[in-house]
Parts: sequence; C-alpha cells; structure tokens
Amino acid sequence: NLMAFGKPGPFSLSGSSYTAAVYEHHFILDQKHHAPLSRAEALQHMQKNLDVYEPQAAQAAQQGAQILVFPEYGLNGFNFTRTSISGYLETIPDPEEEHWNPCTDPQRHSNTEVLHTLSCMARRHSLYLVANMGDLQPCPLKSSPSSTCPPDGHWQFNTNVVFRSDGELVARYHKENLYFEQAFDTPPQPEIVTFDTPFAGKFGLLTCFDILFKEPTVSLLEKGVHQLIFPTAWMNKLPLMYSVAVQRSISLGVNVTLLAANIRHNRWKMTGSGIYTPFSATYHHAQKGDPEEGKLLVATVPVLESWTTGEEATETESTPSTDSNPDGSAASPSSDTFSSFMMNDLYTFSILSETEGKLSVCDDDLCCHLQYRKLPQNSSTELYALGAFSGIHKGYKRFACALIRCAGLEEDSCGRPVEEAETKMDFQLEGKFGTKYVYPSVLASHLVLEQPEHLGKTADGRVTMKHSNMSGGLVTACLYGRMYHLDNV
Repeated sequence: NLMAFGKPGPFSLSGSSYTAAVYEHHFILDQKHHAPLSRAEALQHMQKNLDVYEPQAAQAAQQGAQILVFPEYGLNGFNFTRTSISGYLETIPDPEEEHWNPCTDPQRHSNTEVLHTLSCMARRHSLYLVANMGDLQPCPLKSSPSSTCPPDGHWQFNTNVVFRSDGELVARYHKENLYFEQAFDTPPQPEIVTFDTPFAGKFGLLTCFDILFKEPTVSLLEKGVHQLIFPTAWMNKLPLMYSVAVQRSISLGVNVTLLAANIRHNRWKMTGSGIYTPFSATYHHAQKGDPEEGKLLVATVPVLESWTTGEEATETESTPSTDSNPDGSAASPSSDTFSSFMMNDLYTFSILSETEGKLSVCDDDLCCHLQYRKLPQNSSTELYALGAFSGIHKGYKRFACALIRCAGLEEDSCGRPVEEAETKMDFQLEGKFGTKYVYPSVLASHLVLEQPEHLGKTADGRVTMKHSNMSGGLVTACLYGRMYHLDNV
C-alpha cells in the first residue's frame, strides 16, 4: 500500500531525497529448532536465510535503494535458551573503537562468517545494510553480587549491525528492552547508537519492543535524530497494537522517518513492515489467506532536515485534565459507562448510541472527547464505543483515547479484536494528555492505514485528531500517550 499525504508536518525538508528499502522476511527455521547446534550446524542454518537476503539486496539495489533494512531474528529465528543459541553467536567488534571491513579483512576476527557475508553483501550492491544477529561479548568474572556480568562470564546481546556501502562495519546496537528473550542480556547501560550517511545524514537504531520506551527511542529524538531504523519481530495484537498502525503512529506522533522491517510468520501473527515519513507511508501487511512469503518494499523519501517542536508540553508541565469538550463547552462525561478489558487493560467505555453526537468518557485523570457522525446514517449493524484508559501497564504509564468497533453487539465484546467494518465515520477525537509524546492512528477495514485530516497539539498537552472521508469502515482510531518519566515509579 502507498499513501501520499498532503502538507508536511512541523519540520523542514532539505530539498534532497533518498531511496530506502525494507524486507519483510519469511525466515527459515532449523529442523532441530531449540536444540543446541554446533557452530557448523548453526552456520548452515543461517546461510539458508542469508541466501534469501542476497537476491533481495540485489533487487533493492536495482531499484536504487541506498539503504536496506532486514528484520529482527531474521537469520536465526527465536525462542532459544541462553545455551541453545550459542552456536549462532559472533563476537562483534565495537565500530567506535576500531575500523573494520569484514569483507576485505575477513581474517582479523575469528568466527565472524555472518559478519563477513553481510559486509560483502553491502559492498557488492553498494548500499548501507542493516541486519540483526546475536553478539557474544566477554566480561570479567566478578564475585560481587552487584556485578552486571552474567554468571557464565560473558554477555549475549540481541544486536543490530550496520554496514557502509563499501562493507565497513559502522554501527552496533544492543537491544535495551527485551521481550521474553531468555537467550539475551540487557546491556549494562542503555546504548544510544547513530550512524551517518552521505545521502541522508544521521540515522538512529532501535529494535522491536524498544519503540515503546524512553531508552533508546526518546533519547535518540532528544539528540536530534529524525530517521529511525527499526528491525522487529512484532506479534500483532488488535485492536491497538497492530504492527503497521504502531509504526505509523510513531512516525506521525514525533515527526520522524521510520524504516520498519518485520518478520513474516503466520502462526505467530507476524507481518507488517513499512517506510514512513510524517506525510507518506509505503507499507505492507499480509491479509488472511495470503501466501506466507517475504516482501521487499522500496520508496524514495525526502530527507527530514529539522523541525520545530512548537508550543508543546513537556512531561512534567501538566497532567491530564477533564476540563472541556472539543468545542469549548464544559465536559460532561457520560453517565452510561461500563468497563471492559482491551489489550489487558481495564478501559472505561461508552457506547455511540446515536448516528451522530458528542461523547465524553473519563478514566482516572484522563478524559476523552468525541464528536462523530456515522455514515451511512442508517447504519445500525455495528456497535462502536469510545474508551479511555489511564494507568500502569506492565510497569509503564500510558494513556489512551480509543474509538473502536466492538466485535459484536454486546458491551462485553468491546475491546476484542476486529479486522473488518462497514461503518464509515467523520469524527474529532481529543484528549488532554499532559505530554508531547502522543501517537495517533486510524485503522480502516482490512487493516488499511488512513492519514488523519488534522492533528493538533497545544501547550497544555491537548491533542486533537480530526478525520473524514474514510476509504473504508472504521476499525479503530486512537490517541496513545506516554509519560516515560513515570515508568516503574
């Protein structure tokens, strides 16, 4: 799918552009999956996936790509133990400490066959190449209980590597926020890793679950990085955590370019990759019944040079408020509310009982306001609800104003996954979040992304999303806010 939107957001364009590619990889699992493999067996397995990467790199280069991103876990798969993954690991040198081109100098470091292959792939096709693999790093054995060194005397990291177009290793990033990854360690300190390119300036690195947290995502933004590389192995969870919707919302919410490469795996509900700017999106996700296969996306995008943040709130300046409706009238939260779980959070919901109207719903310190008009006017076969959530979700503080289609016609169906809808809707959704980190998304029937007609932010943390003329029925519209400084408090 390709969306080309109108005016850019609050940033400036350099006047130049570059061509980026991401590859959604249907990875090949080893037949002895989960069993410890020798180094030779692990290499044989990874080579099968590298043999898929190679023609994709060639095709990307033929289409003019200057940078290509492969997904998280694309070479070895996942669900390993700390022991069973050992044959897959290579010790990746720190590019900040030494210059090394594995393709032209393969003998400098032993047991680096995968680094060599990826380096030569970048060099052969003259493009920057980003891949994900496992890194083994020694650390001193210490008897102190406060030592960050694991008991076996080394670290194992989920790692992104970046190769320059001549094959030199120019960046190495160790994933900070692991998601049930028994094989890997959290790095002793969060890593804020960037690399420079001659065609688009600076890029920042993050991996999958990282995108929901301050480190490294917000720290990269605070350093002025506005182009993010995002290898992921994302398991889709509707209504609010579908891959392409999350990716799009990050790009829109903080005005960045995001290059997202996901794994394709039906059983684990993994699909959804894209190349996003604040005003364009080239994306792909598999539909039910599609063959399980990889997908290469290539798009030319402008270089985002800088932007102005405008009158936005900082996370400590204000808190969510219940003050008023979008039209300025006093807020009067609906008395006809109910509670239902969505994404494992207990939301306060109110049903959209009319064909058009206004509605306000509050949960704790957040009130969500909605003006809406259903199309066609006589549509009554689908149930919609406005939900609000303000609370702690697995250790981190989040807020959400969500307009959703319920799975059935009963209240307890609200919050369950839905992929299709017939009811189109003109709406304005608003909440006062007290933070500038608010991520908007609109998802239409068959999980098609839509670009909101209007997004507005005010100094006190109020965010307004307005949309009309939908291409398909509304599945979800969401404003998702984060107060990172309250995480784990």
